Amino acid sequence: MTVMKTSMRNFFAHKGRMALSAIAVLLSVAFVCGTLVFTDTMSTTFDKLFAATSSDVTVSAKGASDSGETTADNGKPPVMPASVLGEVRKTQGVKSAEGAVFSTSVTVVDADKDNLSPSSGAPTIVGSWNANEARTMKITSGAAPERADQIMVDADTADKHHLKLGDEIGVITAVGTHTAKVSGIADFTVTNPGAAIFYLDTKTAQQALVGETGVYTNVNVTAASGVSDTQLKKNVTAELGGDFQVKTAKETADANQKDVAGFMNVMKYAMLGFAGIAFLVGIFLIINTFSMLVAQRTREIGLMRAIGSSRKQVNRSVLAEALLLGVVGSVLGVGAGVGLAIGLMKLMGQMGMELSTDDLTVAWTTPVVGLVLGVIVTVLAAYLPARRAGKISPMAALRDAGAPADAKAGWIRAAIGTVLTGTGGFALYLASAADKAEDGSLWLGLGVVLSLIGFVVIGPLLAGAVVRVLGAVLLRMFGPVGRMAERNALRNPRRTGATGAALMIGLALVACLSVVGSSMVASATDQLDKTVGTDFIIQSDSGQLVTPQAVKAVKSSPDLARVTEYKWTKADFTTPDGKTLKDTAITAADPSYATDLRTETVAGKLPDAYKADSMSVHEKFAEDHGIHLGSKIKVAFKDGSAADLTVRAITSSDVVIDAGAMYTSISTMAKYVPADKMPLDSLVFASAKDGQQDAAYTSLKSALHDYPQYTVRDQTDYKDALKDQIGQLLNMIYGLLALAIIVAILGVVNTLALSVVERTREIGLMRAIGLSRRQLRRMIRMESVVIALFGALLGLGLGMGWGATAQQLLALEGLMVLDIPWPTIIGVFISSAFVGLFAALIPAFRAGRMNVLNAIATE
Repeated sequence: MTVMKTSMRNFFAHKGRMALSAIAVLLSVAFVCGTLVFTDTMSTTFDKLFAATSSDVTVSAKGASDSGETTADNGKPPVMPASVLGEVRKTQGVKSAEGAVFSTSVTVVDADKDNLSPSSGAPTIVGSWNANEARTMKITSGAAPERADQIMVDADTADKHHLKLGDEIGVITAVGTHTAKVSGIADFTVTNPGAAIFYLDTKTAQQALVGETGVYTNVNVTAASGVSDTQLKKNVTAELGGDFQVKTAKETADANQKDVAGFMNVMKYAMLGFAGIAFLVGIFLIINTFSMLVAQRTREIGLMRAIGSSRKQVNRSVLAEALLLGVVGSVLGVGAGVGLAIGLMKLMGQMGMELSTDDLTVAWTTPVVGLVLGVIVTVLAAYLPARRAGKISPMAALRDAGAPADAKAGWIRAAIGTVLTGTGGFALYLASAADKAEDGSLWLGLGVVLSLIGFVVIGPLLAGAVVRVLGAVLLRMFGPVGRMAERNALRNPRRTGATGAALMIGLALVACLSVVGSSMVASATDQLDKTVGTDFIIQSDSGQLVTPQAVKAVKSSPDLARVTEYKWTKADFTTPDGKTLKDTAITAADPSYATDLRTETVAGKLPDAYKADSMSVHEKFAEDHGIHLGSKIKVAFKDGSAADLTVRAITSSDVVIDAGAMYTSISTMAKYVPADKMPLDSLVFASAKDGQQDAAYTSLKSALHDYPQYTVRDQTDYKDALKDQIGQLLNMIYGLLALAIIVAILGVVNTLALSVVERTREIGLMRAIGLSRRQLRRMIRMESVVIALFGALLGLGLGMGWGATAQQLLALEGLMVLDIPWPTIIGVFISSAFVGLFAALIPAFRAGRMNVLNAIATE
């Protein structure tokens, strides 16, 4: 009880000094709990949606995916004849059944041809209005569609795009464009996670989405009273045979949930990973806080030892303070985590994914995980300072506050740090020298971990050298004040090293990802310049296939020298070694594609692959199956017949664009696949006549004005789009890393604040002999800047080493260019100086307000 009383007294006596450490724990726990609550809420939302929208049993065409989405190569949804509906209705155990048609391979535009699809990446769905949809949708304005010129839209989409009754809407599919006017607006009775949904009457939906009536994409079946979904599925399957997919409501919901589970898991574990980084940075803050508090209470602890306190009691007293800190920070963090989750839900709502707070899910495990994690991390971080406190002898009561560092422990630490850093560097070297990316990635991971730990351990040794260099470059110009700032930073290298290491971790990751991202863009740009010989690329950003009408519009555009169609499908390959490879991708293109994409060959010539009954394979495929020039491969085309194709070229496997592609000509594919089963183009390439690039660009955009689902890009546009995609991903990662950097900034603030308290008497003496308040504040700010720049130098140097090694591994996959983004690196380094200035504001202000006489009288 005495130990607890002492701990409580010390904790509340130094509550101001504990506050920043508590904030670090709070932020880290909040991030963990917020992530768990947010992802659990998303899961609950989708579970409710899928459960509400799934009929007792759903029958769909054999070609449909598990979740029922469109997969056909012709851009149309897989369908089944309307006669299936009659067979289902007469099945035993069926109460009712209705046919429905829907497709996600659509683009919906308003009268100005502006896209009405969600910006969040959620699907756009156009389907027939039916009783199953009426279970989850309530018509709030107008009426359901009954004629071809009517369409109903969900309320969220209507609000977002300011649609009202009577507005014209165009539904663009592989069949063509269907125009209708808004006849009704329906609101969801369950949470809509962001999809844009439009309804047509059944006959119009069949015609607009499939191009023919008398077909359905699925049949929704309701079970009679007392009949289970499982039994109903057996009855329907027995009636229809095995030519259709039949799923219960649970199976349909599980398949839909599986589609979103991958995305949610990636998001969840990525965010938890960044929370872990924040925890790691917070450990340095907590260690520094307790180390300095122990040092400042050396005489006090010595007196406690002199009057009978044992080492264990002193140790337990410090750990009890850490326990209190962990509990307070974690409890507040759990509450803040729920608030963070709500904030994330609001943010996702602005991005187009609507999540209702009514579905807010706080599992009992979430606060438990937050509390346990926060308390354990805090207590473990305080263990070394507590152990050091237990070693203070009673004789310390006779000395001034603060104990000298253990020189032996410092040399041991330096030796261990040097070994770890050297081992990590050697692992990074092995990674860069690896022949296979898979093997190299293991060495890269080991090298990153060991070099990071090594730099953390060796930080105090590096602090002495780096701070002296920074002092000589930056501080000496400020005269005595600058020299005092340098000496203060060098006074306790262990503390400076730990504070700098906290900032180092976040900046190392920033530098590494910047190098990798910049190298990826530079490598892809280099590949485009070297291999792409076409001027324009026409494609749909939503993945919609290019219709024959759009291709015709492209070909009618003046100023073009050639147009190349590009499509792919799946086929069963029977190779010379007797193996049959199911569902293998094969690409069909016009012969001019050999010019549009200058792919390197290791045998033969690529143009020969576009001759009749010919094809190419890539090098690795040829090696695996004993294929050489002249070999025959039996290719059984999907929805077509089998062909014996002769291998006329073997392409290099060391490419980035179209890696692993196997080519044949469109005319060869058309010979074995019926015209109505031929896949639509995935892309279309166009090249301008000499000197007519600008005119061709303008005319192409004009020709595709009536096809807003497609985007025309020249090579510059394509590079910019690639750069933007990688940039958006990096910005999101930087945003998550900002939490760790904020915690590191708190560490700098805490270190300075505690060091000011530690040097109270010294500050008073300096003020007494003539140091002005302005000079004192400048000295503390300079000390902070040096510590921040020390952490930035270590972090940026380490991160660039990691990034360069990662690029060497990517080079094995064809990304050959190493690009160091110097503007970003220099900008981060300069920003670190401002971080130091910001962190010093409060400690410098408090130091400047000290009463000189009271400061001198402080023991």
